[in-house]
Amino acid sequence: MAQVKATPKTYDVVIVGSGAGGGVAAHVLALAGAKICMLEAGDMFDCTKQSKMFEWPYQVPHRGAGTKEKPWGAFDATTLGGWQVPGEPYTLAPGSEWMWWRARMLGGRTNHYGRISLRMGPYDFKPYSRDGKGFDWPITYDDLAPYYDKAEELIGVFGSQEGLENTPDGKFQPAPAPRGYERLIKAASDKLKIPCIPSRLAILTRPLNGRPACHYCAQCGRSCGVNANFNSPGVHIFPAMKTGNLELRTNAMVREVLVGNDGLATGVSYVDKKTRREVEVRGKIVVLAASCCESARLLLNSKSSQFPNGLANSSGLVGRYVMDTVGSAVSGFLPILQDLPPQNEDGVGGMHLYMPWWLYKEQMANKMPFARGYHIEIGGGRSVPNAGTLGGYADRWLGGGYGVELKQNLRKLYGCDVHFSGRGEMIPNEDSYCEIDPHVVDQWGIPVLRFHFKWSQDEILQAKHMQETFKEIIETMGGIVTHSSGQDKDWGIARGGQIIHEVGATKMGDNPKTSVLNQYSQAWDVKNLFITDAAPFVSNADKNPTLTISALGWRTSDYIADQVKKLNLKV
Repeated sequence: MAQVKATPKTYDVVIVGSGAGGGVAAHVLALAGAKICMLEAGDMFDCTKQSKMFEWPYQVPHRGAGTKEKPWGAFDATTLGGWQVPGEPYTLAPGSEWMWWRARMLGGRTNHYGRISLRMGPYDFKPYSRDGKGFDWPITYDDLAPYYDKAEELIGVFGSQEGLENTPDGKFQPAPAPRGYERLIKAASDKLKIPCIPSRLAILTRPLNGRPACHYCAQCGRSCGVNANFNSPGVHIFPAMKTGNLELRTNAMVREVLVGNDGLATGVSYVDKKTRREVEVRGKIVVLAASCCESARLLLNSKSSQFPNGLANSSGLVGRYVMDTVGSAVSGFLPILQDLPPQNEDGVGGMHLYMPWWLYKEQMANKMPFARGYHIEIGGGRSVPNAGTLGGYADRWLGGGYGVELKQNLRKLYGCDVHFSGRGEMIPNEDSYCEIDPHVVDQWGIPVLRFHFKWSQDEILQAKHMQETFKEIIETMGGIVTHSSGQDKDWGIARGGQIIHEVGATKMGDNPKTSVLNQYSQAWDVKNLFITDAAPFVSNADKNPTLTISALGWRTSDYIADQVKKLNLKV
């Protein structure tokens, strides 16, 4: 490694990471007047200039087909990172299965996530009080509700006012109308008394702050070339840079948080990936938003005589209680949709309807075999078809065919499929955590994470309930179940990390002996160190985490600005 280079300037705030948590911190603090240096481990990315949403398959190698390194193809905005980042390994403890996605690009996962934007509800913040499992948050829904409002109004979320107790309404733009197959699912759900309501996605249906409404090209996974869906660079970072208060450094692989003799953070050390030189950047306040597990890795690698077990780790809980979302899926075939005339199914790149968890009162009355719950995400219709699946349909129900006959059969079946995916809550457990592997470093010489992971019976039984429910919905529509993610001992539950919703690892709380952070995501041990990604989460409700990351990050950033004003923090 080349000689360490120290940046002479001392910033008010150094932010590590540029996703939902880092972006909102930069936005709020830059507008408050703080001088900020933001560090991103990946490349620069501007969706309005680099999106491939309008390119044709013949314009890229192998017509955009996926590879092991780029599983969703050359069009996908996630291709600057992936499940395995070259030169940046992670390891698994014996008997553990875990998948860790790292975006490695400006904006992080906000470039590729499904834009599902759900508020956690009142019961979600007090799960231990409900069933005696896991932990209660040190805050309530009412504490976070004003920041959900702020986040939704800035990023733009469509939805509908439903008045559901534990699926709170928000500040919504109008929701798009359901597609044909979604209306069939809605009718079946009504028969089964399962609520099916407009989805809540961070995609504009009306112009907002100079961003146009979605034009329904349905290519959100390629990133949005017109900035109509939420991504951190377009909504948070580039506007913050226009204030003159935010400096951005990409390809900055942060190694550790630096501390002074007084035990306070003084900045961070990072490796410039272009020059391989180690650089120190000084800051009066440090905000970690590198993603849940990456932030834990930074703390665990920030060892000193003052913090021999890692920074902010006097409780021994950094890296503990890592959680992901419970996932299980079923697909079906609907004969009623055969032989439909060609038609557009205009809409956003995602579902227009979804099903929030509906049985929480039964759980509170101990009438369910598992704790917590899940929501249902739906898909199908005339989206880009899977040729293998369509060919299988033609062979199974129409006797196969070749040439013109095969094409006719496929046209007959195109649009007849439906998909159901459950997204459920995992309860934190002692067997799921990350730690530093003592024997492995990445290409930058930084020790890597080793993961331990285990589902409990609550999650496995939840996956079983998903499978049974999805099949019942398909059969109620007169459909045929064509595929299930599994019916063995674990009921097709996804591998840990596979849903890419990992949270926890530096839980917040009201006691420094049983938590890493206080209710404002401020480290108990280091008062000028904050975390604004998913690491502070205490539980992992069945609501996708990005909106809560944004709301928590906004609340933390407001707190930082207030503490500076009161002279409790110095900038």
